[in-house]
Amino acid sequence: MPLYLGVMSGTSLDGFDIALIEQNDHCQLIASHYLPMPDDLRQELLALCSSGPDELARAAMAEQRWVQLAAQGIQTLLREQNLSASAIRAIGSHGQTIRHEPARGFSIQIGNPALLAELTGICVVSDFRRRDIAAGGQGAPLVPAFHQALFATDKRCAVLNIGGFSNLSLLEPDREVHGFDCGPGNVLLDAWIEQQQGEQFDRDGAWAASGQMQPQLLQALLGDGFFQAQGPKSTGRELFNLSWLEQHLARLPSYDAADVQATLLELTAHSIIAALTTAQQQTDTLLVCGGGARNGTLMRRLQSLLPTAQVSSTDSHGVPADWVEAMAFAWLAHCCLEAIPANRPSVTGARGLRVLGAIYPA
Repeated sequence: MPLYLGVMSGTSLDGFDIALIEQNDHCQLIASHYLPMPDDLRQELLALCSSGPDELARAAMAEQRWVQLAAQGIQTLLREQNLSASAIRAIGSHGQTIRHEPARGFSIQIGNPALLAELTGICVVSDFRRRDIAAGGQGAPLVPAFHQALFATDKRCAVLNIGGFSNLSLLEPDREVHGFDCGPGNVLLDAWIEQQQGEQFDRDGAWAASGQMQPQLLQALLGDGFFQAQGPKSTGRELFNLSWLEQHLARLPSYDAADVQATLLELTAHSIIAALTTAQQQTDTLLVCGGGARNGTLMRRLQSLLPTAQVSSTDSHGVPADWVEAMAFAWLAHCCLEAIPANRPSVTGARGLRVLGAIYPA
């Protein structure tokens, strides 16, 4: 029974999600481990998302720390499960995205897979995006094929991942999976509350719930061309960031900080549902994973905007919402080693199916 590990630290940069899966005919979560991101490394990774002095050396040093922490988390999980490194067929490591600009032909994830293989003694599969981009694709989102393998039924379903950014996988019977990035997930909510209150995230959306959504601000934010574009499309911090928000705020009346947070939550919810209803006219079930699934205010808003569907976290289908993405990268490692194409041209716009990933033997 092949065992794989998946390592994910997403755009929220809160920490490392490490999932242990068993992959036979189906993917099953066996165990998981979470390792918080040290604040100094988090700040450095955020800084590397834009140009700065000596960034090549800084990126190289940051990725060494990233790998050391990932290896530490992996070793802890293996000890907890009484497993040796030899019991694991491979680690699927996404690395940390610091730039994503497919229109310019690149997406950069740091994570030194050679060092991770050296420190763990386990084969590492990494660099999942570049082959799709080389074939003319966006290199993102990568997870719709996994969502299809995990959640497809005879109903019209959508799987929504809300991390720093939000992305949708559209699953309809007798149709190839479709998917795309919708826009900001938690990235603006997190950035605004950190600036205003020194908190890394808005727990359960409580601060957003205390404010009043501002229609004029919402319409200004929704005026960005990304929201009008049809998929395939993907995005990142290069577009949606605190500076982007502040540029809009500077052109409008002054708002209470809580009202801005309420409007940012509405931006996330509205952009998701608008994209979903445009791409898939009827949805029976919307399954939500990622950190956003734990934001009760956001989940309630999604349900109110999509009253004809059942909106729930993937927990309701037996897959913990916090671990879906890490599981996906373990599954992607399996696909690479088995030479199974894991991109979907209908999602990324690539010229065809491609085997994704580069292999670093133990």
